[in-house]
Formats: sequence, C-alpha cells, structure tokens
Amino acid sequence: MRSLRQTCFALVSVALASTAAARPGAHAQTAKNWTLEAVLEQLDRAARDFHSLTADMEHTKVTVAVDDTSTETGQIFVRRDDKMRIEITAPASRTVLRNGGTLYVYTPKIKRVEEYDLGKRKKLVDQYVLLGFGTKGSDLKKAYVLTLQGEESLDSRKVLRLELTPRADQVRDQISKIEMWIDEATWVPVQQKFYETGSGDYFIFHYTNVSRNTPINDSTFKPEWPKGVTKIKPRA
Repeated sequence: MRSLRQTCFALVSVALASTAAARPGAHAQTAKNWTLEAVLEQLDRAARDFHSLTADMEHTKVTVAVDDTSTETGQIFVRRDDKMRIEITAPASRTVLRNGGTLYVYTPKIKRVEEYDLGKRKKLVDQYVLLGFGTKGSDLKKAYVLTLQGEESLDSRKVLRLELTPRADQVRDQISKIEMWIDEATWVPVQQKFYETGSGDYFIFHYTNVSRNTPINDSTFKPEWPKGVTKIKPRA
C-alpha cells in the first residue's frame, strides 16, 4: 500500500508544475547581470498574476542502488486555490487529486480510491507547493537556502538553474536538495530534480506545453469517481 510519504512525492508532480510565469520578455536582463536577488524579485513580480496552469508532464524516478529508472507521463492541472490534479496516462493510469486539505489517489486498474487527510502534513506538502503557483521569491527564500547556479540551455531555451536546500527539518528528512531550471523567457520551470535524503535516489519532473492562466472548470477538481470503486482511508 502506498505510504503518505510516497503520496506526497506524487503530489510534487503537481506542486512543481510552475513557478508563476511573467509575461515573455518582461524585465529582461542579460545573463551576466543575473543575481539571486534579481531572480527572486522577478519571481515576486511574476507571482502577482498567476491563477492557473496546465501542462504535459514527464516524471522519471532513478533508484541508484539497483540502477533502475522508471518513467511515467501525463498531464497536470493547477489552480491557485489549493486545487491540483495529476492525470497519469502511461504506463498505467492513475489520478492524484488535491482539494484543499484532502488528497485522493485513484487507481482504475484495481478500482480503488485512497483518501488522505493531510492534517499536520499539510505544512510539509505546502513546502513543496512553495516551488510554484504564484509563490513569491521572498517566500521561497524563507523556506529554502537558495543558490543561483548560473545560466544553461535546456530544450533549446535559456534557463537559470537554482539549487534549493530545505530549511525545515521535516522536509530535509525526506528531500536533501532540489534543483530547478527556470525558463528566462516565460519564468516557467522547464525541469526540477529532487534528491531523496540518505539513499542517493532522485526524481525528475520535466514540463512541456505549459499554458498559464487558462480557465479550469471546478469539475476538474471534484472528487468524483466511477461507480463500484472501493474507497479507503489508509493510516499515515
């Protein structure tokens, strides 16, 4: 059975979909002028008009000890009001839905819905969410020790790579650090990489076809499932 920790990791695929995007080209700087403070200020500006996001997603998990790599693909739907949905389509269908303080995992193959009350762990989940969805750069600075690693090229785009080390022990017990590549033209992350504490394992989220502030119907985030599913509430 999936643990709440694993489910929180699954939620990351939604939570990291985007750091709020600015208008393309706004407040442009040359690469040599970028500083960490300038990047955080840009994220502050970008946060002001973020409302929603949709994107295609590829999630790759690497288990170092056994040299194993697994990849799954799908789509994400996010709204600023604590509503998020992941639709995994390959290699096996799965839905991860967050509606406020409740998290659902629906597995069609076994016709089961797992329901989690995030409770005290909501703070842990929100730490991941601080990586996107209109979060201010100043809030990122409060939650992480940030290092600007410089400018790179990814998907034929100029990106800025940030390294984030969680300040909270509760988060750092699970994730030792995060790397995030932000598109300089749109201020949407192209990729994020999470390093799990202790194991050396890591997982990567890669985003394409990102659409910001596209209206998303409320029905997208309703916990409605097909008839005949088994509903359970696993213990954390």
